[in-house]
Amino acid sequence: MIVSRTAARQSPADPRPAQAGGTLASAMVSSGPMLHWEHGAEHTFVDLGDSTRIALMLTPQGRGSLRAQVAEITAHLRTILEAHPEHMHLTVQTVFLLDPADQPQCERLFAEHYGPEQPVTNYVFQPPCSGAALAVEVWAIGGKDVRLQRVDPQTLVVAYDSVRWVHCGGIHVADDSEGVFAQAIHGLERMRECLKRGSSEYEHVVRTWFYLGGITDPERDTERYRELNRARSEFYFDVPFCRSLLESHIDHVVFPASTGIGMQGRGLVMGSLTLQTNREDVFLLPLENPQQTPAYAYNPRYSPQSPKFSRAMALVLGDYVTTWISGTASIVNSESQHPGDIEKQTEQTIANIERLIARENFAAHGIEGAGATLSDLAKIRVYVKQMEDFEKCRRVCERRLGNVPAIYALADICRPELLVEIEGVTFSRR
Repeated sequence: MIVSRTAARQSPADPRPAQAGGTLASAMVSSGPMLHWEHGAEHTFVDLGDSTRIALMLTPQGRGSLRAQVAEITAHLRTILEAHPEHMHLTVQTVFLLDPADQPQCERLFAEHYGPEQPVTNYVFQPPCSGAALAVEVWAIGGKDVRLQRVDPQTLVVAYDSVRWVHCGGIHVADDSEGVFAQAIHGLERMRECLKRGSSEYEHVVRTWFYLGGITDPERDTERYRELNRARSEFYFDVPFCRSLLESHIDHVVFPASTGIGMQGRGLVMGSLTLQTNREDVFLLPLENPQQTPAYAYNPRYSPQSPKFSRAMALVLGDYVTTWISGTASIVNSESQHPGDIEKQTEQTIANIERLIARENFAAHGIEGAGATLSDLAKIRVYVKQMEDFEKCRRVCERRLGNVPAIYALADICRPELLVEIEGVTFSRR
């Protein structure tokens, strides 16, 4: 496997010196039997043998017009992709917007740039902590046997080597006049239709994202996040998630990895990823943190219907392991830790991720020889509740995680006392 990170471009607002590095092509380093990373802060290249991935976390340096900032991002994206020797297909992107009113113009500008190869796109109303008008996470895939079917703007099928992925996104339910429960059920039904168009269904879902406006605001006699949880619980009731790809020793109910996070406004934005294969060397492993109560088993005082997700979902595909880490916060057992202290909350959150993905935890879940470390993170998203906490949070993340490609965005967390939440993806070798 070859994995590399490339150096960051220095932002005019960032006084730190840029890290040494070069182009994607010049930064590639063979890892031999173990993973090897080169440090940087913009994108990560991963060689998985029969396919390659690039994860890009892009924020413009300039602070000109929206058109100028989008042009800067797309030009940089083109440079990165053209440096790769094989054609890379864009699959999915998430656009974090400072101003929700910019979405229509953003859509036009990206359509002009991408043309028929536009990735599935989620527009999320979370201001980038950098102060830019937008920040963009983009994924690309390459490989001689990789085939894409762009079903429609919300549905993309990726297939290679007897593995089939379906990306769904851009599902935006703006109307909450009937309440979050009805809003979420409507979104989940639309997601079902999206999956159906890609010849997939809910039981194949491995990862979901829910961006909910006013997530901790009151609604009727409860709060909006709890109503989202009630909708998920009802909708998921008879879905046998991942059952065809689970190891035989897993005999309990399984849920996808997930992020449920706040955003501006009152809308709901959703996305998901599914996996289908008949390969015998492919299986899924839902992971829980030994120091945390599973979210789906929370006491009703946290939410009458508990949040239905796993702390992480690991995919073992031949010799390689991909682990999708759910939105993670400063919680031990089921209690929030370090109220009011962003640095300690960030430390605790990273410690929770470290324990979750560790080899010891994989072994405790019945899989020997797998697992990851913090250095195996390909990218992270860091959701910060208060702008005044951003720099403190970033310093902790950079000290603990190095220059992992990252986007920091302002967003309410699912509990009022929580100040930060982090999600990510690791690639490792079994």
